[in-house]
Amino acid sequence: MSAEWSSIPGPVPSPPDGNVADIAAAGGLHTFQLELHERHGPVARFELPGTRVVSVADPELLAVTARINRRPEELFEFLSPLFEAGNLQTIGEREHVPWRRLLLAALGNHRSHEAHFAAFARLTTQLADRWAAAGGEVALQQDLSELSLRLICEFALGGELGSARRTSAAFRDLIAEYLGRQYGLPSVIGEDGAAEALAYVRQTITDVLETPRQGSGLVGMLAESGWEPARIRDTVLVVVMAGYHTSGVAVSWALHLLATHPDIAARLREELDSVLGGRMTPTYEELRSLDYLERVVKEAMRRYPPGPYAARELAEDLVLGDYLVPAGTTLMYPIWALHLNPAHWPEPERFDPDRFTPEAAEGRPKFAYIPFGFGPRSCEGAALAMVEIKLMLAVLVRRFEFTPVPGHVVTPVERFVLWARDDIRMTVTPRQP
Repeated sequence: MSAEWSSIPGPVPSPPDGNVADIAAAGGLHTFQLELHERHGPVARFELPGTRVVSVADPELLAVTARINRRPEELFEFLSPLFEAGNLQTIGEREHVPWRRLLLAALGNHRSHEAHFAAFARLTTQLADRWAAAGGEVALQQDLSELSLRLICEFALGGELGSARRTSAAFRDLIAEYLGRQYGLPSVIGEDGAAEALAYVRQTITDVLETPRQGSGLVGMLAESGWEPARIRDTVLVVVMAGYHTSGVAVSWALHLLATHPDIAARLREELDSVLGGRMTPTYEELRSLDYLERVVKEAMRRYPPGPYAARELAEDLVLGDYLVPAGTTLMYPIWALHLNPAHWPEPERFDPDRFTPEAAEGRPKFAYIPFGFGPRSCEGAALAMVEIKLMLAVLVRRFEFTPVPGHVVTPVERFVLWARDDIRMTVTPRQP
């Protein structure tokens, strides 16, 4: 066993940028990590500017690191301009634990999910009605990201956050701009555009916080937290930012897969038609009972996890398999590579929701499937996101047939979440249950 960096397998870096050129040549960090582990095994190293990374694609080895509660500041530095009270993605354990506890209380309450369910159904139905009236082609990720933004704002804030289209576009452009700056990519909206988008986002959040609202949701909990106004505003921003695209992106990839697997789509519609009868929207209890729907959602997020990687930082040396990884190393978890690992997912490219029956899942390592991350930095809104994703998919699959637009190529790209370059375009056709 060796603590020498060079003993860990991986590609040769090129100073001063490390393996940035290799990442660009692979098409992004998500695809680079797939190739990295195919060539070098479950534990592999690479370098980013100023950062040494060990990527871990073995679920048993992930379990060894499950309690680590430190994120690498350099990797998430691109988000710093969004925040005024410190980067909430990298705050230390002492601050993070009470912050996470509050978010779990606000976002993970099943009774609160049920209380907001009628509003979620109404907002989803509004999008479906708009698609039905317009007909023709739709851009799934644009429309569904706007819908998921409206859902998280309804839940966490009790109403809209400005224009859903403008706010969604502002978050998308800011993330792409700041991520691009960190890795030397061409500007997306420029310095002035980024300043304008950031000012708009902050002002709309400030307007929400200054508007008296009823209920004891996130805003009420934050008001009672005793935190300074900047931390409260940053917390709202990070909740909205995290919630606005994740659910919509997950549903768009699920619809992409269903459109190319008509037998699975037909089986899902049979379940929906059987449970819902003549109604177009499930109740909260019905949603919880739709077993095949849940398996479809889980398998879609296995194939296309909304967040394609996670990361931690080692505070002390750690034994990982045959290697002693030195303190200060960034550990990266390639979620997409884990989800496509043939040792745990036979024929990993195949879309098969029955992988998630109790019988098929028996004996599978716990961390072979981590669409919302794991450990103390996992997604606080995971339970809420699953309600949103299943509801959106149930309503839309119940009401429409989805046909891929001929000639439109769907290419996954990493923009902090797994987007599709040029969106996912579909022709929607209303159906009669």
